[in-house]
Amino acid sequence: MTQPSSPSPTATYRLQLQPDFPFAAAERAVPHLAELGVSHLHLSPVLESVPGSTHGYDVVDHTAVRAELGGERGLRQLAATARAHGLGLVVDLVPNHMAVPQPAGLNGPLWDVLRHGPTSPYARWFDVDWDGGHDGRLLLPVLGGRLGDELPHFVVAADDGVLRYHEHAFPLRPGTEELPLPRLLASQWYRLAWWRLARSELNYRRFFTISELIGVRVEDPEVFDATHRTVLRLVRDGVIDGLRIDHPDGLVDPGGYLARLQEGTGGRWTVVEKILTGDERLPTSWACAGTTGYDALRHIDGLFVCPQGSGRLFSHYRDFVTPLADEGGDWEETVRRAAYEVVTHDLAAEVERLVRTAARISGRAPRPGDHAPWALRQALRELLVRLPVYRPYAADATRAATDAAMLGRAAAGARGAFRVPEEARAVDLIHDLALGRCPDEPDDGGGHGDTPDAADRADRADFAARFAQTASALHAKSVEDTAFYRYPVLLSACEVGGDPGEPALGPDAFHAYCARVQRDWPTTGTVLSTHDTKRSADVRARIAVLSECPDRWRDVLGSMAEAAVCGVGSGVDGAGPADPMVSWLAWQTAFGLGAPAGGAGAERVAPAVLKAAREAGLRTSWTEPRADYEEAVTEFVHSGPCGPLGAPLAALDAELAPFIRANVLGAALLHLTMPGVPDLYQGSERLHTALVDPDNRAPAHFRPELLAELDGGAAPLDLSAEKLRLTATALRLRRRRPEWFGAAASYEPVRAEGPAADHCVAFCRSGRVVTVLTRLSLRLVETGGWWDTGLRLPPGGPWRELLTGREVPGGALVGLSELLADAPVALFAAE
Repeated sequence: MTQPSSPSPTATYRLQLQPDFPFAAAERAVPHLAELGVSHLHLSPVLESVPGSTHGYDVVDHTAVRAELGGERGLRQLAATARAHGLGLVVDLVPNHMAVPQPAGLNGPLWDVLRHGPTSPYARWFDVDWDGGHDGRLLLPVLGGRLGDELPHFVVAADDGVLRYHEHAFPLRPGTEELPLPRLLASQWYRLAWWRLARSELNYRRFFTISELIGVRVEDPEVFDATHRTVLRLVRDGVIDGLRIDHPDGLVDPGGYLARLQEGTGGRWTVVEKILTGDERLPTSWACAGTTGYDALRHIDGLFVCPQGSGRLFSHYRDFVTPLADEGGDWEETVRRAAYEVVTHDLAAEVERLVRTAARISGRAPRPGDHAPWALRQALRELLVRLPVYRPYAADATRAATDAAMLGRAAAGARGAFRVPEEARAVDLIHDLALGRCPDEPDDGGGHGDTPDAADRADRADFAARFAQTASALHAKSVEDTAFYRYPVLLSACEVGGDPGEPALGPDAFHAYCARVQRDWPTTGTVLSTHDTKRSADVRARIAVLSECPDRWRDVLGSMAEAAVCGVGSGVDGAGPADPMVSWLAWQTAFGLGAPAGGAGAERVAPAVLKAAREAGLRTSWTEPRADYEEAVTEFVHSGPCGPLGAPLAALDAELAPFIRANVLGAALLHLTMPGVPDLYQGSERLHTALVDPDNRAPAHFRPELLAELDGGAAPLDLSAEKLRLTATALRLRRRRPEWFGAAASYEPVRAEGPAADHCVAFCRSGRVVTVLTRLSLRLVETGGWWDTGLRLPPGGPWRELLTGREVPGGALVGLSELLADAPVALFAAE
């Protein structure tokens, strides 16, 4: 953990900048957001990106602030207005990759590399394997068909030195302008190819499996300086106060990068988008305040899932869907199959690069391993699919023992995949290389310069880094983007950082997590909704209630009989048999959104369900879409969950409204008062129901008049207003008393006493703030309520409840039925 040199935010507010919501729009929102109680605006990427981009992660120019947003002048004006209202700016930074845009000339450094090849001064910027086939050229998989079929669509503009293909434009290598087209194409530093070749033939590192984003080598000091100069200048000028680092797991050495960044920023507050799984810990050597907060999301959401009910819901899901074990019938089997598919198909090019490197290392060893390429390939795949985390960190001493043990367990399983034990020795080689070592490494100090020893060391370092980068891409694509969509038992658990196999967490696990965060990473980020969450917090809060009433969910679907399943009576030729899995997902999605039937609800649910079906890749996919099937799914959503057949959802919604309220308010209050710095996603201060992108990336809208009414004493008229009042109250308390929540604060669980104690989560911050909330409220009601369960507030006081104004003496044991008579949550302060 690294403490920032300047005060940490008390709370940040994320704004998705885009042409329809530029700096000027953010500036207009500043007075309202300052009144809400946050300390910093959190801006999506601000550097120049592909025109029209709604997210900004497709950077094309690190030297300029994005003109479509208002340019550097607009950013400085926003910063000045924010500072005048007591707010700072935190900016999202994308160090891992740049866009391969259309036309390529939008990315100046890449354009120069395409024109001049490896002799370009920018060649060191990009992670290209010039020796990875294609006659020393960079593969660009942009053609809509095979090269021979696309030749008529090429246009050579010799005077401009440009080759055009539809909307694409590429620079011509000097001196090739007048060559016949076939020779001209073969003479470039790039090879234009059919887009389907990307998965197996690509020779540059990309972001996950997105060929339109090319990896940047920020581990090179010159590249770091060039790509960070503008942002660091804005930090020094006081325009930017903190940073969010996108996708650090894509970098060769995240720890080294963060150390260099800390030096450049002077130690400004910085959080990293590192997704932790299971019991994984953030490397303590990293120079940052912590993560962006998906680990907090997991621990908050898990509190509102009933462990017994989720198990029974799985039984109903299994009866309804009848899935195969590796197609949604068993979580671990589903993940393993998805991982095999991704590592074999989508990441074939990345695996082949590792195979080539491992073969070179093995061939140079004092005792050559004599490993066949197929054995190295299988060893790589078998090791990669068994990693339970996104990636190892071979170069980080603080993780060495943990990662060695993890890779050792994975290697033991990988050896069993070989029929011949002697051939399984390929696993040993890959295991050692992944850890940055080799058992046959000589101890004589090696050679220097271009000697074999120097080349060998370079290859080993390269292998360890690329193994980790590939592992990260594999985990993201196989778990987040595939298995989550094949295992839709409880959709609220299928979230970034989540564990659908074990969706429930109890109060003890939550308290232990919070105590650890306060001790180790007290100014880490925490989130509930982001631009990347597949469902917003309030959608997940609604769906989580189903874990408390699985039989009612079964009955809702059962009441519709065959009409509950997509494909029955669809009349779409070739749509295939009924698809109960996508049907289950569609019904839960519609319930989670809570939108009225038809119209706008269907227009939002249908794209989200289609995206889920494509990501799952079982009946349709992004690369092999089935129009007949997708038409059937769209029609089903319109006529079923969001149509006339959706009436039972509305009835269930009304029945569960009090328990949805408890989840929404409980999760919000936890997020706002637990250890860490809460980041609110735009609009989430009110009831915010959003599905996967692009649904969750619409321009922000605000309700300053509603906040003014509440501040004037008006009572909340609905859950959205109630959440807004709660959010503003907690944020203002954090801003007014930062010492109660910051690095020097404390965290202590407050235990309820009585038969319903497990339904209460309470804790005290610094002896001055007490948070109280209800979990599993439906089960609580079904078992008779609070009975004589009470909560003893800490000594001191008196304690004033900030939402109602009532006071409770310190040390008093108060019945929870009295304490939470007006709302399922309470926030006390002793000021």
